[in-house]
Amino acid sequence: MDAVAVALSNGMAFRGLARRDYIAMPVCFGIFQGLMPLAGYYAGSILAELITEYSGIVICVILFLIGGNMIREGLQAESFDTKGRQLTPGVLLLQAAATSIDAFAVGVGLCAMRADIVSTAALISVITALLVSIALLIGRRFADVLGSGAELAGGLILIIIGLKAL
Repeated sequence: MDAVAVALSNGMAFRGLARRDYIAMPVCFGIFQGLMPLAGYYAGSILAELITEYSGIVICVILFLIGGNMIREGLQAESFDTKGRQLTPGVLLLQAAATSIDAFAVGVGLCAMRADIVSTAALISVITALLVSIALLIGRRFADVLGSGAELAGGLILIIIGLKAL
């Protein structure tokens, strides 16, 4: 759901998204959400405690930085250009990584349950990609309604998700 909320936020804030972004975002979030449980499953309890202990802080810092930047740019009236804003690959990768860190611990739990990790991870990836696609389109509709306030709203959403992670 964190990935869905970030996609919703991206749909509101990045009004000039290209077609490739509408494909790259669901694929990127889906891949990260599927790979992290796999990593957790195979790492078992070796790294689980460390990842679980610090994941909230890492998620919070990343989303605060991205969300804060979105708010700052939203407050600068001249920076809100419906066509000129682009979601960079670096920001997209950071968002995907930040929202999937807690899935590592899920993978550890799946290991303890002796779950079929390959089919489970594939299902997680596909469902995430579908939900992110829908959220992105909904976010785009909100942007039409909110206008220049959409970037502020998107930044606030990311900060709230970061706080939740703590």
